[in-house]
Amino acid sequence: MKDTIILAFESSCDETSVAVIKNGKEILSNIIATQIKSHQRFGGVVPEVASRHHVEQVTACIQLALDEAKVSYDDLDAVAVTYGPGLVGSLLIGIMAAKSVAFAHNLPLIKVNHLSGHIYAANLVAELEYPFMALIVSGGHTEIVMVNNPGEFERLGDTRDDAVGEAFDKVGRVIGLPYPAGKQIDEMAQLGNDTFDFPRAMLKEDNLDFSFSGLKSAFINTMHHADQIGEELDKNDLATSFQECVVDILTEKTFRALENHKVKQLVVAGGVAANSGLKKRFEEEIIKRKLDLELIVPPLRLCGDNAAMIGAAAQIEYDQGNFAGLDLNADPSLDFE
Repeated sequence: MKDTIILAFESSCDETSVAVIKNGKEILSNIIATQIKSHQRFGGVVPEVASRHHVEQVTACIQLALDEAKVSYDDLDAVAVTYGPGLVGSLLIGIMAAKSVAFAHNLPLIKVNHLSGHIYAANLVAELEYPFMALIVSGGHTEIVMVNNPGEFERLGDTRDDAVGEAFDKVGRVIGLPYPAGKQIDEMAQLGNDTFDFPRAMLKEDNLDFSFSGLKSAFINTMHHADQIGEELDKNDLATSFQECVVDILTEKTFRALENHKVKQLVVAGGVAANSGLKKRFEEEIIKRKLDLELIVPPLRLCGDNAAMIGAAAQIEYDQGNFAGLDLNADPSLDFE
């Protein structure tokens, strides 16, 4: 059986990434040009700045990806690209680059949902068994999803307000940490104690949705009150208390979903999947509950935005013959259908 080689593009936010993926499972190259330093001085991603960087980086990333994979355009079977959700300007740069390559080399074009890309990053490190469950935790999304068949998604729970990654970054800004703050909060959480009783929203409600705005507000109010009365709070204790609260919420909702949907694999995907406290708690809960459940957490490089995950998800669409036209446009508010 002939191998399938896909050139994949990801530019939904502030990473310009191009990858070459073989059969949806083998990474031949995965080039990521990060923009973190450009956005740090603003405390978050500035869409116009992100778009400009994508324009500057994407051509070089294509060549680097092909060179590292030791393939030419003639070796490719398809071109894949993220078309949503994300920042519209950023998405359009990747889409235009992918369409240009597809048109110039007469290759089929595959549109990929960024969220399915996060889920199928797991396919690059493990053999997935359907049905399986996925928890997506990133800067823009917090969702529990059932994947019943290849490319078939059923959303069980969603965030009502802030995504968990956004809460990490905003809390980090209040503490005085540079963007992005997730890794530093995780490190600080290992040094402190859970001494602040932050609210665990929606835990008692009979649904699988999330809410982090109340937690974020409670954290900010705690900091402001301390400033007003001249009290100095231990930042490590604050980080520990915040992270424990987040982990409690994510764990409770996910394992409640697992009680109602019998699966053998749980994929934790997205940038916050790199959080050591979350991974440790999930491992402990699986043992405590005596579950026959495989926890799949992609390595750090595949947790954040990258084109390899888009190539992995694109293989599903390729196998099913789902191709896009050259009139493909960005869908910044895209979710699972």
